[in-house]
Amino acid sequence: MQQSSCLYSGNAAFLEELYERYLADPASVGIEWRTYFDQLRTTSERTESSTVARPVATAGNGLELGNAAKQVAVLQLINAYRFRGHRRANLDPLNQYERPEVEELDPAYHGLTEADLDRTFNTGSLHGPAEATLREILETVRRTYCGTIGAEYMHIVETAEKRWLQQRLEAPRSQPDATRKRHILSQVIAATALEEYLHTKYVGQKRFSLEGGESTIPLLDQILESAGAAGVKEIVIGMAHRGRLNVLVNIVGKHPSELFGEFEGRHQDEDRSGDVKYHMGYSSDIETPSGPVHVTLSFNPSHLEIIDPVVEGSVRARQDRRSDHSREQVLPLLLHGDAAFAGQGVVMETFNLSQTRGYTTGGTVHVVINNQIGFTTSDPLDARSTLYCTDVAKIVQAPIFHVNGDDPEAVVTVADLALSYRMAFKKDVVIDLVCFRKHGHSEA
Repeated sequence: MQQSSCLYSGNAAFLEELYERYLADPASVGIEWRTYFDQLRTTSERTESSTVARPVATAGNGLELGNAAKQVAVLQLINAYRFRGHRRANLDPLNQYERPEVEELDPAYHGLTEADLDRTFNTGSLHGPAEATLREILETVRRTYCGTIGAEYMHIVETAEKRWLQQRLEAPRSQPDATRKRHILSQVIAATALEEYLHTKYVGQKRFSLEGGESTIPLLDQILESAGAAGVKEIVIGMAHRGRLNVLVNIVGKHPSELFGEFEGRHQDEDRSGDVKYHMGYSSDIETPSGPVHVTLSFNPSHLEIIDPVVEGSVRARQDRRSDHSREQVLPLLLHGDAAFAGQGVVMETFNLSQTRGYTTGGTVHVVINNQIGFTTSDPLDARSTLYCTDVAKIVQAPIFHVNGDDPEAVVTVADLALSYRMAFKKDVVIDLVCFRKHGHSEA
């Protein structure tokens, strides 16, 4: 008989009655129970009639202690996936690097065996049922943390924020319906078609292509849609050169004929200064299902990340003008290159001021278009001293969502989650869109 099989609170009444019978007449219970109760007897005679809870708690046999140890191991395993699961996530569209073996993610590291897979354990704070088999628990944490999304958020101090993220990450993800899938596909096709046309029509001209990172377009579209639903009235976008022409046409609403005219040296606006096309800004009102949102893409004639504090200042001024003290009506959205995000000090400086009273804008959504090549090197060990280019964001405890750019549906899911976090907690959040580069000129 498995001694632990019926040591469950639902059987308390039965066990109490059985133990009372044993105290009155040991021969009145079966040999298995008599042996079990004999083991619990101390040298002094027990005269109390309801003492089942006490012997179970003191657990004189090794099996009860073993069960407790297994339960602790399961909770440690869940926590290990929350901390380290991103190391095993499928984040590289090119599969250039072999995913490392992380020993803390192996059940055997925690003393769990194949025999434990179908045993039921308490799931602790894991989202879902209070109890599940180890097999079901592993399916949940691997699906959540080792798929095409890798989440880093356990460095956050506030427990409420971590629980909020866990609830949304660990819940089963609903698949988009056919209409939504077609919409995502149409945006990817639009991004691809524009780049292919420019590459064919204007051979050799600088354009800082988005090719390889076309999922940026459905990502930004989802942020706009979610922002509109959250009551945002204005979005100010700052970005360097890579992908700017595609964002201008497919997100901000610039007509392609205007862009082609700039490639061909034709300008309708004679008063313009003549700056190159991939420095240009634009603004327009974008219709969302919840109403119009005014979108501004800031001019960036300087280099890479210098636009970051400019956007933050513009957003703060717009918020003050609207008396938007809750920081809910105007949203800053910054797009970065991976090497520049890790390598330029202005990024850290912007983060450092992001929660101060005089400069806060209520949180910024950061999108890193991570083509995995920066400063002309393809080996991260030669480009930075951190594991990820996004590690600098941890100085403000920002959650970081790494996502495989070849899974547009996962990209859209992360975009909605990031915007929701920013609106709920008024803090910075980072999306690391891992992609690759095909054509176009190098840019950090």
